[in-house]
Amino acid sequence: MKEYWTWLASVMGAVVFLQGVLHAVFPAELRAAVARLVARATRAFSPYCYFDVTETEGMSTNEIYDAVQLYLSSNAAPAAGARLSLSRHHNASSFTFGLAASDRVHDAFLGAAVTWEHVVAPRQSQGFSWRPLPEEKRRFTLRIRRGDRDKLLPAYLDHILAAAAEIRRRSQDRLLYTNARGGAMVDARGSPWDPVPFKHPSTFDTLAMDPDRKSAIMADLREFAGGRAFYERTGRAWKRGYLLYGPPGTGKSSMIAAMANFLGYDVYDLELTEVGSNAELRKLLMKTTSKSIIVIEDIDCSVDLTNRATAAAAPPKPPARPLASMDDHDAAGGGGGAARSITLSGLLNFTDGLWSCCGSERIFVFTTNHIDKLDPALLRSGRMDMHIFMSYCSFQSLKILLRNYLDLPDSGDAASGAVMAGLESWIDAAEITPADVSEVLIKNRRNGREEAMEELLAVLKSRAGKRRPSPAAAKEAGENEEEEEEEKRALESPKEGKEQSAMDEQIEETEGKKQL
Repeated sequence: MKEYWTWLASVMGAVVFLQGVLHAVFPAELRAAVARLVARATRAFSPYCYFDVTETEGMSTNEIYDAVQLYLSSNAAPAAGARLSLSRHHNASSFTFGLAASDRVHDAFLGAAVTWEHVVAPRQSQGFSWRPLPEEKRRFTLRIRRGDRDKLLPAYLDHILAAAAEIRRRSQDRLLYTNARGGAMVDARGSPWDPVPFKHPSTFDTLAMDPDRKSAIMADLREFAGGRAFYERTGRAWKRGYLLYGPPGTGKSSMIAAMANFLGYDVYDLELTEVGSNAELRKLLMKTTSKSIIVIEDIDCSVDLTNRATAAAAPPKPPARPLASMDDHDAAGGGGGAARSITLSGLLNFTDGLWSCCGSERIFVFTTNHIDKLDPALLRSGRMDMHIFMSYCSFQSLKILLRNYLDLPDSGDAASGAVMAGLESWIDAAEITPADVSEVLIKNRRNGREEAMEELLAVLKSRAGKRRPSPAAAKEAGENEEEEEEEKRALESPKEGKEQSAMDEQIEETEGKKQL
């Protein structure tokens, strides 16, 4: 053992002596040049090529570094054996994972394998600077095969930037914007929209609607969200219009919230009564962001956009009052209805004109309780691409509400079988809205599942009885109709007799003239 340590000490001494001789004989510049030549020779025969993505580029931050960090946060989390860093950004609703120092993660794109390594090194001491740099130099190193370079770059980096933007958008809280300002178009920040956090819990799972119709709507939304290539190839603006119509209380607002939660879009609630002109309407459109839903609720009640054919057939209206003077407008706070000048043409250009192309991936949603009052120009394809009828509560919708409020399984249970059969037989005749059903279930949810369902069945029978007349009332109504029909015939008979006698007299007069 003693001889071994003696031999090791002599070897180390020889290495130190040779290193000193090399440093004395060969200058530092020559040694650096030899190291560079060795590195170049190694890279020349290596099947890989490397790319560094530094955290900072001069005095500014590198956008690609942040995008790679977010992108790898979704791929590094399930990686086995990787040491991850956990973080949560301001105004974010989820946590993000990241690679720790000197750790690696593997990825694949277009069938090619890539490797990312997070390199952290201490920064050399710096002098005085107005903007001090971090104490550590951080970068991501991308390793790919030489044969895959043309295939991966720059397509792979574009994919990372798009994926990072999507992760950043989905991790942040969604916002609900409104333009209701009492006449003021912009705030101190220069934006005409006022945002609040959007926390609506409605989803397609909780929405009371036929499952087949919900599946069709969800498939249409998926195709729209992933249709960038389709819209670019066909030369169409990347937008889509939905018209939600039906009786009040059928879930039109809940449908909009479910669409926003499904796609992760912000919602812009446009109040037309607060917009003064078509020019202001265009400015509002230009200030909306991509990946958003622009909503105009109760469009038939907002401004005068009724059907022009119906308006032409209606009796003439009295002349409109003249526009108010500027003094009257100022006295009314700048929001007088007389000074409003939004036209149907302006709204059509807002949804389907040249200005609607200012942005991408936006959805226009109109809601109304009376679709027959809308002008046909608002309903054609290209403006409202999909018409969704929000009908009364069906049995399939009722089962969803029972599952939401009473935790009843979709297949029901043995105790509630008879009550479910009664609900199924009476739900269509009652013509009840999901909002009314929800109100009944909320009032009786503390009484137990059975009592709540029995109370709902009683409500359905009562509503169906009011809508369906009794046999005696139906018989009386039939007799009244027969009497009205006989009176109508009696009134028409003398008229027909007079017309026949007049025709006979005319024929006799014509024959007399012929004889003369």
